[in-house]
Amino acid sequence: MSLRKTIGGGRRRAVRDDRRPRRRGQGELEALVLSALREADGPATAGWVQERLGGDLAYTTVITILTRLLEKGAVSRERAGRSFAWTPASDQAGLAARKMRKVLDAESDREAVLASFVTGLDPDDERLLRALLGHARAAEDG
Repeated sequence: MSLRKTIGGGRRRAVRDDRRPRRRGQGELEALVLSALREADGPATAGWVQERLGGDLAYTTVITILTRLLEKGAVSRERAGRSFAWTPASDQAGLAARKMRKVLDAESDREAVLASFVTGLDPDDERLLRALLGHARAAEDG
């Protein structure tokens, strides 16, 4: 966090205040919570996630992140007494694929978006995509 401090001549300059922890971005918190859930042996409570992350996040923050992840379809939950136990809905690759589909679904010209995406791939990724599409077609054919 930066603070403004008056120095000689009335000028102000930014000074780092190292007493406060660095503020994390929402995406970073979501990734940390998902990572903790993946390390669990099964469904985990918000309290377990909070402890796993070292306890520097408030319990209410963990609940907020889990609720956002639930709305995005990234986690599921089940009743566990008066609380919930949370489980990741998919792995990191599945979440990235879901994000990609969401972006694609939001565009009106899917063909243009896909064409732009494919032409922007490096040769190795293009070969991989072609191979994956070939495997998918072979599986559909039988």
